Amino acid sequence: MSILHRRMKVDRSFRAQEEPALSLFTSLLLAALIAADEPRTLARAEGYVGCWYSIGATKDEYKFKYSGGLATYPQQQSPIAIYDAPSNRTFFVYGGADPARKSILHMVSYYDHATGTVPRPAILLDKKTGDAHDNPCLAIDAEGYLWIFSNAHGTARPSFIHRSVAPRSIDAFEKVVETNFSYGHPWYVPGRGFLFPHTKYKSGRGLRFATSPDGREWAEPTPIAHIDQGDYQVTWAREGTVATVFDFHPKPLGLDARTNIYYLQTRDFGASWTRADGRPVPLPLTEPDNPALVRDYQAEGKLVYLKDLNFDAEGRPVVLYLTSKGHLPGPEQGPHEWHTARWDGREWVVRPFTTSDHNYDHGSLSIEPDGLWRVIAPTEPGPQPFGTGGDMVMWTSADQGASWTRVKQLTADPVRNHTYARRPLNAHPDFYAIWADGDARERSESSVYFTDRLGARVRRLPIQMTAEHQAPEEVAW
Repeated sequence: MSILHRRMKVDRSFRAQEEPALSLFTSLLLAALIAADEPRTLARAEGYVGCWYSIGATKDEYKFKYSGGLATYPQQQSPIAIYDAPSNRTFFVYGGADPARKSILHMVSYYDHATGTVPRPAILLDKKTGDAHDNPCLAIDAEGYLWIFSNAHGTARPSFIHRSVAPRSIDAFEKVVETNFSYGHPWYVPGRGFLFPHTKYKSGRGLRFATSPDGREWAEPTPIAHIDQGDYQVTWAREGTVATVFDFHPKPLGLDARTNIYYLQTRDFGASWTRADGRPVPLPLTEPDNPALVRDYQAEGKLVYLKDLNFDAEGRPVVLYLTSKGHLPGPEQGPHEWHTARWDGREWVVRPFTTSDHNYDHGSLSIEPDGLWRVIAPTEPGPQPFGTGGDMVMWTSADQGASWTRVKQLTADPVRNHTYARRPLNAHPDFYAIWADGDARERSESSVYFTDRLGARVRRLPIQMTAEHQAPEEVAW
């Protein structure tokens, strides 16, 4: 059998989920043995327009389970923005909208900190779907090449991995492979290569990881967890440590009953996984009661919506999350309570943070070198109360989450809710969070925004550019 024939057979098995023994990374390995597609110079868009997406019609005043401008959605895949010191640029990817507003375009661009401008965003590909779960994520390797991982929501559509033709450039990309994966987290570990946590859809959502020294040749994936109907995870990396915090989806509701918090980390490139206290944990995890359990929210009758994972200066993990009583929008499902869970070296310390009005109000937690915690999140209701997102607010804590200061409200939009504030890896003070806006009840246009560390300037990326490089618009409501 020829290598090409073998590759085609493997790719078909992914799309149909016919053969469990043939995996994503078998396809990647075979793909590396034949010539890749020719590098392609990317077309440029006229400006920055985000996608709008909805899911779960509710047939009530709230219209959808969640909806809105979801260009930076979801938190179950990361990172989507990275500050690169050698170029003094923050590179980022997002889900853009095609001119007809029917399909998601995978977009890549950067903010140039020296000039204060952005170029016309580059169009990597048309994902041929309006499903924002397919949005891309980003990695940068040791030589400065950009790697874009284009996800798929389940197995109905392919996923892609592309690599920039030149370091620190968005001009042209080559396709490394076409295959299938969901909710990717491509972490580049210096001196080792890529460690890639992701999800495989088979009887629910199973968490796995794979490793590669160069992004082309991959080891077979290792299952991390598949508890009951599956799991969602949020990950982060710091100084060689890659960590995951995840939930589980109990029968019969599955993801609409998501609950519990689990934590695992690896400090040896996936050779072993441990709890926060260093105790090894055998994989995969398949039962709700397992050694990685941080808190049993199922016993408390609460759902868990994971928001972010970060590390303090000592390398100890901190989890940001929200709890509620149900998966549908509206006050009856509340209170929607934000919390932090911090590993203090001996135990997990859980503390309340604030409240908001929707399960999918998403924000990010930054932990700064002096120990200050900073959250940017849509904790104000916005023009569509009890809808996804709201108005962005900056919060800080100087005592590891024991108390919080509401520093300032960043937006006061009379028309659209703002949501999914995402923080860049190695964030520069001038580009500290990126998010999008959108009507949470009806399909609308969507713009993309970013803010500096102190919230002094909120800027909107140009919707219609008049030059090849242009300064973002400073916004004040």
